[in-house]
Amino acid sequence: MAAAAAACSLMAEENFLCSICLDVFNKPASIPCGHNFCLDCITEHWDNNATVFQCPICNENFPSRPKLRVNTFVAEIVAKFKATVQDKSRSAPEEEGNGEVLCDTCTGAKLPAVKSCLVCFSSYCDAHLERHQRIPAMMKHKLIHPADNLESRMCKTHDEPFESFCSVDQMLLCESCERREHKSHKTVSLDEEAQLRKTQLGMEKKRTDEMIQVRQQKIHDIELSVEASRKNAATVQWYNAHVMTAVVDYIRRSQAELTEVIEMKQKKIERETKGFVEELEGEIVQIKQKRVQLNQVSLSNDAFTFLDSFLSLTITPPQVKDWSNVTFNSDEFTVKEALATLETTVRKEIRSLCDPDLKEMQQHAVDVTLDPDTANPQLSVSPDGKQVTHEDRKRNPPNTPERFENVLNVLAKEGFSCGKFYYEVQVKDKTSWDLGVANQSINRKGDIRLSPMNGYWTIWLRKGNELTANAGPAVNLYVREMPQKIGVFVDYEAGQVSFYDVDTRACIFSFTGCTFTEKVFPFFSPCANDGGKNSAPLIVTPVKRNS
Repeated sequence: MAAAAAACSLMAEENFLCSICLDVFNKPASIPCGHNFCLDCITEHWDNNATVFQCPICNENFPSRPKLRVNTFVAEIVAKFKATVQDKSRSAPEEEGNGEVLCDTCTGAKLPAVKSCLVCFSSYCDAHLERHQRIPAMMKHKLIHPADNLESRMCKTHDEPFESFCSVDQMLLCESCERREHKSHKTVSLDEEAQLRKTQLGMEKKRTDEMIQVRQQKIHDIELSVEASRKNAATVQWYNAHVMTAVVDYIRRSQAELTEVIEMKQKKIERETKGFVEELEGEIVQIKQKRVQLNQVSLSNDAFTFLDSFLSLTITPPQVKDWSNVTFNSDEFTVKEALATLETTVRKEIRSLCDPDLKEMQQHAVDVTLDPDTANPQLSVSPDGKQVTHEDRKRNPPNTPERFENVLNVLAKEGFSCGKFYYEVQVKDKTSWDLGVANQSINRKGDIRLSPMNGYWTIWLRKGNELTANAGPAVNLYVREMPQKIGVFVDYEAGQVSFYDVDTRACIFSFTGCTFTEKVFPFFSPCANDGGKNSAPLIVTPVKRNS
């Protein structure tokens, strides 16, 4: 019993279906990955995809088009399966049916019907159809190809069989319908309409097959892209490790060399100064000897005695030089300035790649909410205060002193007058935007120029690829890829405003040496929607703190 059940399971129809035509295999062919298809189906599939030879089931790619042959083993099993199905159909047609309409008059084993009668609402085999071919009254009955549910083929209004189709009302018609209600409409036979619909269905099926193929190709392209990205990431990781290791090693060797140079220079200075000191001390000895000689002269008040003593004295002049032009520089190690410049340059370059300090800055994240009372009348602020967009329709809110009048700007409700704070804004799918911070006392009416001189520390995007820092004069910014989310960090006491690409953690630009004397507020402008091209909102997003 178990063996029989296993055999039945192996002979199940789904085991012999081609995944392309969804019918039982016809000339089954195996491809290198082990899957089977009808020879004609897989041939046509690859003909339509001449550049990519891929298994439709597992998507395995083959470098060249595989040579196809009929798999005789599978073909023999399929032949046995078909024979088994046919035997079952002949032995018990009334049980299996096999998709055929059976004769309603047969008793016992029912034979397949050859015609169905729309008057008798019955189907007949050749033997039982004889009365419809012999009796004159029954010869007038409407006979059709064998069909089930014959009652559904009758017009409920006129109790006549459907024979045509109305192209105007898109409905089935009997002869009375066509002659009366649809007399002026264009009608065609059911066969014509069915053939037209089959053609349309075939075209639609072909389109869906093409859509599937396009999407399968897109999946393949995406997988190739991901694999290429994975390889590129691995290459960059290796390059990152290699370059950083080389740089660190070079800096360490440079540090050792510089330490040696500084020590040698210091020793040289000490040797030179020691020589100077010894020479000066020698001169001091000579001068002291002169002073001793001078002290030997009697300082008598008697002129004769003084002159006699002085004239009898022989003074040896000391051998000394003029030291007035000899100077000593204790600040000869100018390398300090060079090292400071080096540190600034290295930090700047590394921050443009990936700033390791961003995680620490994100610890100063604050909750920022847009203030609708400051928004330009053409800006729409979401109820939660986290999004702002530009609308062509102008609102009529109160024209308060806080509101921007002519420019598409809005401030946050929160202002800061000390410490550090950080927030992030999504700028995805936008071609223009302004972001930064502004003084509380900024001008909000008329024309506004963004610059630190006017109380604005901002950057902006224009035309989808022009990134600028409004530093007065403006600074054109280079980025490796357009940021999708901007991080803004402010250190009030240090006078710093920095902008980051959150995804790459790279520093885009920093204002330094700023002087803040009042509250500063986060500043936003989604800019004009540009006919829908720039309709995406600016979104204040939660900061994901990385430990």
